[in-house]
Amino acid sequence: MKIEEKSAQNYIALLRGINVGGHRKIAMAELRSLLSEAGFTKVKTYIQTGNVGFQAKAQDKLVLKARLEKLIRKGFGLDVPVVVLTQQELKVIFDENPYKAEDQKQNYFVLLSAVPREEDVLEASKKTYSHDVYSIHGQCIYLYCPQGYGQTKFNLSYFEKKLHVNATGRNYNTIVKLLSLSDI
Repeated sequence: MKIEEKSAQNYIALLRGINVGGHRKIAMAELRSLLSEAGFTKVKTYIQTGNVGFQAKAQDKLVLKARLEKLIRKGFGLDVPVVVLTQQELKVIFDENPYKAEDQKQNYFVLLSAVPREEDVLEASKKTYSHDVYSIHGQCIYLYCPQGYGQTKFNLSYFEKKLHVNATGRNYNTIVKLLSLSDI
């Protein structure tokens, strides 16, 4: 059953930890087919790290997230956390980046499965490192790493542990591409 154009909403799904180092492999062509067969329309992917733009009937994002995770589990046998955003939410996240004036190649977006509790944000904010800075706004952590993401101590595991939410990271260029990808 395909989605009617009038009730469709543009979404971005970000899959956590797939196709990294030859592990948890999901072919993007197979993922597109799986989602299309499940009734999603205009399904597009970008690179192999699990970036998907698609249309679906406007609905609660948590319901959509659960549906996508179930489809991936059934189709690929993998438990993959998924972060779902509307195209408009991703645009707002991009526009509100407090580090956009800095070197764009060192800008990273850590997208969260939910808005973290305020006390968890305060706890996470106690840790500082001399070079890296970050700012937590709603469902996104803006991270600026002048020495590169590979050198930062503020990795996904740190934020997931401190904030008690799933997280997935994307660099500046990927977010730019996702904004055009979601413009379906």
